[in-house]
Amino acid sequence: MGNTSGNTVEELTACEISQWYKKFMCECPSGQLRLYEFKHFLGLKNLSPAANSYVEQMFNTFDMNQDGYIDFMEYVAALSLVLRGKVEQKLRWYFKIYDFNRNGTINKEELLHIVKAIRSINGREHETSAEEFTNMVFETMDINGDDELSLEEFLEGVQKDKLLLHFLTENLDLSHIVDVIQNNGKCTEK
Repeated sequence: MGNTSGNTVEELTACEISQWYKKFMCECPSGQLRLYEFKHFLGLKNLSPAANSYVEQMFNTFDMNQDGYIDFMEYVAALSLVLRGKVEQKLRWYFKIYDFNRNGTINKEELLHIVKAIRSINGREHETSAEEFTNMVFETMDINGDDELSLEEFLEGVQKDKLLLHFLTENLDLSHIVDVIQNNGKCTEK
């Protein structure tokens, strides 16, 4: 998931911010990245309903003030998290993505939806079904047995279980998004 050093948004170099700004403004001359532009920018087409929903949830998580677009500061914060965020920061962000109804917990349906969406986007074969994986996660992490994962259960469970940590760091790795932004998101004449 990129460099996991302790750098923060404040520690980004002026050169990095300048490069990101040029790319952002090239793709979004209005300074406002909308959902359809986000999908286009990442080359996401013909998504399954689950994958589309996941991308929308990711967009909404990046859109921190929920105004319907990602502005440059939200863009920098998201890239900084993906590139430089510590494991716990990234896990907290994943939790927000998984918590579709924003009630502060993740239920089995939400997790199953995310697992299916990510598998659809990644197009990889897996040894276990999405349902089996979701059940395994809840058996491992749902300490109080209420069929919901709190943020604390999620953080503790993922950090203690190598398989879950691997799933999150490898299968949910967003560095390909950063690669698109940094390498392929070139400004073209329109």
